[in-house]
Amino acid sequence: MKPMLYFCFVIVLIRSASGFFEDLDARETSLSYLENDAAATSEPLMVPLTLIQGADSKGAVCLDGTLPGYHIHRGSGSGANSWLIHLEGGGWCNTIRNCVYRKTTRRGSAKFMEKQLPFTGILSNKAEENPDFFNWNRVKLRYCDGASFSGDSQNEGAQLYFRGQRIWLTAMQDLMAKGMQNADQALLSGCSAGGLASILHCDEFRDLFPKTTKVKCLSDAGMFLDAVDVSGGHTLRNMFAGVVSLQEVQKNLPITCTSQLDPTSCFFPQNLVANIKTPMFLLNAAYDAWQVQASLAPPTADPHGYWSDCKSDHAHCNSSQIQFFQDFRNQMLNAVEVFSKSNENGLFINSCFAHCQSERQDTWYADDSPRIGDKGIAKSVGDWYFDRAALKAIDCPYPCDKTCRNLVFKIWKSVHSLKYSRGRRIKHHRLPMLSLAKSKF
Repeated sequence: MKPMLYFCFVIVLIRSASGFFEDLDARETSLSYLENDAAATSEPLMVPLTLIQGADSKGAVCLDGTLPGYHIHRGSGSGANSWLIHLEGGGWCNTIRNCVYRKTTRRGSAKFMEKQLPFTGILSNKAEENPDFFNWNRVKLRYCDGASFSGDSQNEGAQLYFRGQRIWLTAMQDLMAKGMQNADQALLSGCSAGGLASILHCDEFRDLFPKTTKVKCLSDAGMFLDAVDVSGGHTLRNMFAGVVSLQEVQKNLPITCTSQLDPTSCFFPQNLVANIKTPMFLLNAAYDAWQVQASLAPPTADPHGYWSDCKSDHAHCNSSQIQFFQDFRNQMLNAVEVFSKSNENGLFINSCFAHCQSERQDTWYADDSPRIGDKGIAKSVGDWYFDRAALKAIDCPYPCDKTCRNLVFKIWKSVHSLKYSRGRRIKHHRLPMLSLAKSKF
């Protein structure tokens, strides 16, 4: 693997008048810049946006009614008939107000989507960066519905279209017509809200292909837990309840779950993964950075800011706060216990304060990428997909792992920033407020 240059990107997140971010997905959006916009090499492959023509005739539109789209780079050689579909992440919207706001962003309208994106990590076209999937047909499906590609309703008064399920179906139909129907192997992956979507749609994806096609699914940072926050409340459950109700997600949730649990519970992966029939790999940080920020210790659950320093940088946590995170890790391990018993499933749960590790080159495949034992993430996923080895890797508890690329948030008055750098390898800055910085311990 050749030496790599790393970029420092900056995002500014302003508090709303209420003191909390406009949406709970604000931090998710900031983290998504790390996933999507941080190019790992000096010359990343830039892939243009393709809008799905005619999608509107099927009601498959973004929140504002614009066409959905994807970025596709064709495979070659041995990968010409292999397909990787990667579902973009970027939080959710759970109220009319924040869905109206969202449709003025790239997460709700094609008008604001980047016209091209860098393909790095699992999407890279370079063998030295992505040894198992570099020459596959690789597709990134843009996320513009706010419900993990699962809603199906609308609000005429606010001119909002909740059509995630239709976007998913229409995109798959379009890609099948463009050659995916001839795939001899396929992988559905996704990051964060897209990781949740890969869980929700995994068996549907399998059903697109004949039994002779090798089909598996990967969820990166998609294990959102129905956890109790630091005040004893259920911040994420309350948000998910709004998403499910507003966007009528319940009609598209697995009946194996909804026949036993309420719809909101069935939007949580912990109640879904054990019943997925298609082989699946769960890649997750045990101390998921987004969940720490927005689910476990959001400002609404911590009005006096007792958790502010700790959640921004785990090095500032006291022993009781670390124990709270250890309990969260234990809940995650319990949530995947039944799932992990299947010989066809795979796990890589590292004890890092991170979020999304498959799209960034430095976490996916580099000389100093995160590891469990002697195996990194790309090698682990590849070994599992190609049946080269069984993979059930669960890290020892924090702070034993010294290979992590932990996320550190900086707070300056009313502005929050996320820092994740690679020291001397930083290439440049875009804005002065939010940088990506290295924290290994």
